[in-house]
Amino acid sequence: MLVTWDASYRHDVIALWNDAAVKDGYKELTEQSFDEIFAENRYFDKDSTFLLLANDKVIGFACGCTGEDLPLGDVAGYITCNVLANGFDTDDNYLMLLSALENRFNQLGKKQADILFFNPMLLPWYIPDTPQHEHNNAPGVPVDSKLYTFLLGAGYVERAKQCAMYLHLSAYAMPEEYSVKETKASAQGYTIELFDPGKHVGVEDMLEGFGNSLWQKEIGASTANGVPVVIAAYQGKTIGFAGPVIRQANGRGYFAGIGVLPEHEGHGLGSLLFYKLCEAFQETGTEYMSLFTGISNPAIRIYERAGFQTVKLFAVMRREFA
Repeated sequence: MLVTWDASYRHDVIALWNDAAVKDGYKELTEQSFDEIFAENRYFDKDSTFLLLANDKVIGFACGCTGEDLPLGDVAGYITCNVLANGFDTDDNYLMLLSALENRFNQLGKKQADILFFNPMLLPWYIPDTPQHEHNNAPGVPVDSKLYTFLLGAGYVERAKQCAMYLHLSAYAMPEEYSVKETKASAQGYTIELFDPGKHVGVEDMLEGFGNSLWQKEIGASTANGVPVVIAAYQGKTIGFAGPVIRQANGRGYFAGIGVLPEHEGHGLGSLLFYKLCEAFQETGTEYMSLFTGISNPAIRIYERAGFQTVKLFAVMRREFA
C-alpha cells in the first residue's frame, strides 16, 4: 500500500534508511538528522513524501521537493531519494514510488523531474576508504546503485557525471606553479587574498554577475559577517572567490564554491583561488576537503594538481514530462 507521509512511521523510515540507503554509501540517520534533512526542512512537503507499506511495515520511502525560489524551481521538481528495503527493491516497487513523485510534480505544474546538486535536502554520504569522512551533499544518483540502473530504464537521461573528489590536507603542498602564476597575475593588477572590507569592494556586483542565488546568499552573508572568503580582486574590486573557509565539526573543510567573472577569465585566477583556499583550510587545522565537479569540467585538472582524487561517481538525471 502506498501512502503519503505519516509521522507515526518516522522510526521505521530511519531503520529502513540505515539498512538500505547506507549500503549505497549514505550516512546513517538519527532522529535529529532525519528531522534536519527532511521533516524540519522548509521545503519538506508531506504530499511529496511517500511510504510503501507491506503488512503495515515500511518497505519503501521516497521524497521530493519543489520551490519557486530554487534553481529551475519554476519548471522542476527535485527527487531527493527513492529507497527500498532489501528483498523489496524490485523495478515495480521503484516505479510505484517514482510515479507517485512524478504525479505530485505534475499536479504542481512542473514540467520535469530532476536529480541534481541544487536539491536543498542535503544527503550526506561517506567517502570510500576513509575513517568515515563525509561529504555534506550527494550531487546525484550513485552510478553503482540499483536506483541508477532503474532510472535509466525508466526514461531518465543522464545529463552529466559528477566526480566526487577528496584530499586529506596532511598531503597538501602548494603547487610549484602558484608563485609563478601569482607574480604574473599581480603584474596584471590582480591579487589573491582573504576578503577585507577595508580593502575590497564589489562583492554584490560580483555575485550578481554569477547569477547563482545560492552563492549570493552564502558568500554575501560570509563577507558581511566576517567569515573568511578567499577572493580575487582587480585593482581592489572583487571579481572572483573561493570559499567560505569554514572548518566543520567533523573536520571537513566546507565551502560553497569557486568562481571568476567571465571577463576576468584566462589569467589563471581559478587555480590561484583554489590553491589559496586549500592553504587557508590547512592553516585552520582542517583535516580534509571534498568536492564534486563535472567529469568533463576542465577545472578537474586544477583539483588533481592540488592532490585531489576521484573517489565516487554520481549521475545528474532528468525526465521531462510529456
